[in-house]
Amino acid sequence: MGRKVADCRDFPSDNNCTLAISGEEDEVVSAATQHAVSAHGHEDTQDVRDWLRQNLKDEVSV
Repeated sequence: MGRKVADCRDFPSDNNCTLAISGEEDEVVSAATQHAVSAHGHEDTQDVRDWLRQNLKDEVSV
């Protein structure tokens, strides 16, 4: 299984967040959920975790 990325630059936000999180899928979903709660005011719900998981991208190696 390849690494996944959650990148705040892919989504509009009030604070123009530029954080990107990469790693194994479950790690990224967990860290991205914590970030969504602390930085963007979302609640830690299964819906938020599912939405994040659905919007992960494959990491591109450079």
